[in-house]
Formats: sequence, C-alpha cells, structure tokens
Amino acid sequence: MLQLRPNCECCNRDLPAGTHDAMICSFECTFCRSCAQAMQDECPNCGGELVPRPPRAERLLQKYPASTERIRGKNPCPPP
Repeated sequence: MLQLRPNCECCNRDLPAGTHDAMICSFECTFCRSCAQAMQDECPNCGGELVPRPPRAERLLQKYPASTERIRGKNPCPPP
C-alpha cells in the first residue's frame, strides 16, 4: 500500500492525504508541487521521476490512515 507521507521532504509543507499538491517518486519520496517543479520533477534522492500522488478515498482513510512520520530530506531545497 502506498505510504501517504504528511509533508514535503524539502520545505516541510503539510501535504494532507487528500491533497492534489503532493508529488512522489517510485520510492515514495514526497514533495510539494512547487518544490518538485523547482527540481524539474526529478527526485533528489534517487533521480526518479516525480509524479502526482493519488489521493486516498476519504472512506478508506480510517482503515488505512496516512503516515504521521515527517521525513526531511538530506538535500537542500532548490531556489524557487
């Protein structure tokens, strides 16, 4: 199951489970749309493509909640 991380690894912006502003790579690294665009949609951790994260249906969030673990990347944010 896809891990819905709660924040952008770069700027630490909140990314709730239902947002359409979250971008992920195949390793589930998570970034906001603004940071992903500044990185040209390339994950700074693995070099993979960043694509929109699908939102989880509200009715399933209680049974399969989003992660609460905030992850911060080791790479600095790119300039806007």
